[in-house]
Amino acid sequence: MAQRRQSTVTDLALVAVFAGVISAATLAPAIPVGAVGVPITLQTLAVALTAMILGPWRGFAATALYVIVGLAGLPVFAGGASGIGVLAKPSAGYLLAFPLAALLIGFLAREIVSRNQKSTGVHWGLLFLAGLAGSFAFVHPMGIAGIAINAGIPVDKAFLADIVYWPGDVIKNIAASVVAVAVHRAFPGLLVHPAVERAQAQEPVPAR
Repeated sequence: MAQRRQSTVTDLALVAVFAGVISAATLAPAIPVGAVGVPITLQTLAVALTAMILGPWRGFAATALYVIVGLAGLPVFAGGASGIGVLAKPSAGYLLAFPLAALLIGFLAREIVSRNQKSTGVHWGLLFLAGLAGSFAFVHPMGIAGIAINAGIPVDKAFLADIVYWPGDVIKNIAASVVAVAVHRAFPGLLVHPAVERAQAQEPVPAR
């Protein structure tokens, strides 16, 4: 019971810390691009890194906490923005996609780390692909939808506006995967598949 309570406290601490990491990523100057004015920021890098390190549920919780805190009024979004009003901006779709992207990236990262514990090269390449999967499954589609709805432009033009962010996404996912590999190498038990944990828990304790 005490071990489970300690694990829960650790999980909550990690969720809070990485929500702060995502918030801190907005302190870097945003680069406005395109006609719709959605800036390039380091938020997506921080979201991918959070998911790669924490896994699906803790990664989802950290990114969801970040979004909720920002919508509640704390100036944690890019440019110090906050409040419900950000949902009327062209960038709203990207923001709302973060928790879903983290869930997918975290799930894939957990599988990758648990199945390839001795191969750093495999880790790096597969984690990079996991980051791209989250981006192109959720961040870009929802971003395009947000641009089309809030900027009042056709979907095809919103798609063209979104393409400008693709090269940056590739670079940011490379960076996130490199850092995540280093973290998992330093803390190998940080992201373990539940099946592995159950197997370890069921192993008999050797006689002394």
